[in-house]
Amino acid sequence: MWRRAAVGGRTMKMKGKTVLITGSTDGVGRYVARRLAEEGAGVLIHGRDAARAKAVSDEILKAGGVAPTFYQADLSSMSGTRALAEAVKRDHQRLDVLVSNAGIGSQNDGPQRQVSADGHELRFAVNYLAGFLLVHLLLPLLKAGAPSRIVNVASLGQHPIDFEDVMIAKGYSGSRAYAQSKLSQIMFTIDLAEELQGTGITVNALHPATYMNTTMVRAGGITPMSTVQQGGAAILHLVEGDDVADKSGAFFNGMNEARANPQAYDAEARKRLRALSLELTGLSS
Repeated sequence: MWRRAAVGGRTMKMKGKTVLITGSTDGVGRYVARRLAEEGAGVLIHGRDAARAKAVSDEILKAGGVAPTFYQADLSSMSGTRALAEAVKRDHQRLDVLVSNAGIGSQNDGPQRQVSADGHELRFAVNYLAGFLLVHLLLPLLKAGAPSRIVNVASLGQHPIDFEDVMIAKGYSGSRAYAQSKLSQIMFTIDLAEELQGTGITVNALHPATYMNTTMVRAGGITPMSTVQQGGAAILHLVEGDDVADKSGAFFNGMNEARANPQAYDAEARKRLRALSLELTGLSS
């Protein structure tokens, strides 16, 4: 349960909290959505498939949880991401938790290089840029819900960014693209934590578990090594754990704080990534 200390020594629980989880109609996002709804949170589930969303909702209701709200959106485009943010802002005045979990793996739809509707390398667009844009658009709701938390679901698989070829037009591999997008998430986490100091919003990133038994992992032809329950427990720890209530700008490997790729701690690299991200998402204009 949510156990962050509040005014007068009371504790806050998940009941009545509003939580948006992207990519929550399948895999670990689905597990986290079910758990939080069963704890009484108002869960906003997101995905592209309405049938999968209905299955999640039915599971939650059957378990006695609060009925979730489904937001259908394709985060492979900036317009789809903006539409999701606008819909959430239309329906809600505050947001207590945002779990940025939506993503695609290294082999989804094949090993070839793919581009988004906006012309960006697809894994960079979905796994990183969409979350970057969504968080910025929803900051007013998160500030209204403070103390609130942002959790970025990243990975131990991290590859440094080549700023001369961020979209990997040369020497492309799906694994490199995936790992670059995940390091980008962590770099964004560190920068955002500094930006949000004093607002009551914390932001952390994590590698939930290695090769969970998910559609993404199986699509890559990889034999699962861990369960969605293990990964889900790590995400829930950052969502509602006492011990991380005041932690921000950190990277976790499962339940434990860890070190990311060295580029994550390079302030100049983060500055370059931020400038590029603001430009690509249209936030700099």
